[in-house]
Amino acid sequence: MRIDLHTHSTASDGTEPPAAVVAAAAAAGLDVVALTDHDTTVGWAEAADAAVEHGVRLVRGTEVSARSSGISIHLLSYLQDPEHPALTAELERTRHARLHRAEAIVELLAADVPITWQDVLDHSADAVVVGRPHIADALVARGVVPDRDAAFARLLRADGPYHVPHYAPAAASAVRAIRAAGGVPVFAHPGADARGRVVPDAVFDELAAAGLAGVEVHHRDHSPAQQDRLLAIADRLGLLVTGSSDYHGDGKANRLGENLTEPHVLAAIEEQGTVPVLGG
Repeated sequence: MRIDLHTHSTASDGTEPPAAVVAAAAAAGLDVVALTDHDTTVGWAEAADAAVEHGVRLVRGTEVSARSSGISIHLLSYLQDPEHPALTAELERTRHARLHRAEAIVELLAADVPITWQDVLDHSADAVVVGRPHIADALVARGVVPDRDAAFARLLRADGPYHVPHYAPAAASAVRAIRAAGGVPVFAHPGADARGRVVPDAVFDELAAAGLAGVEVHHRDHSPAQQDRLLAIADRLGLLVTGSSDYHGDGKANRLGENLTEPHVLAAIEEQGTVPVLGG
């Protein structure tokens, strides 16, 4: 069974609508795919219809923005109640913060490069969550940079002059909110040190105590050394180990199914979650 538990659609920063992501998953030979857009569940219904059409099992989820020790981190929430107030309130607050942050970044950029807020809106028409990837797409369209990766490396990096922070809940609080909503929290790409600082080992202990269920170990942004580190942490804390593509369509080089999750791990996630995995 081929299981990929981390993908994005145009509901956040992917380049394909939810239905197209599911169709691409089927074409890639996946048996199970998770839709995990940033801080929203708006793509779930469309993805569910497509899963029935294409015969793919669908894990409904969300990638939740959080923060720990001053470091931005992401938590994959699987199979949560999409209407639970504790989690939906945090997601709404984060979405608004991301929007205002994006506007502030564009204002800073516009002093030095040709870009307007309308440019960004033109590249985020279907998105509930507007963020830096849409700014990157606008910069590409304007010819300022050749692609998203170059935009993040040159203009949108966290230590650059155009960086603007945004609100995100404390990671342990986010884990507890996910659990309160009946979701299964998994730490997304926690060893992706090329993206910036990663949290120290002690943070995993804190999150495990709050209810963390697993760690996304097998990810293209993890070096072999980081994978070994994360496997040791997961073993020590009794956490599930997942592998995923973090697919964004044409927005990133990540390909569906390039990293996979074991069937027994999916079974454990399904057992802990509130909403079912859809499909046969």
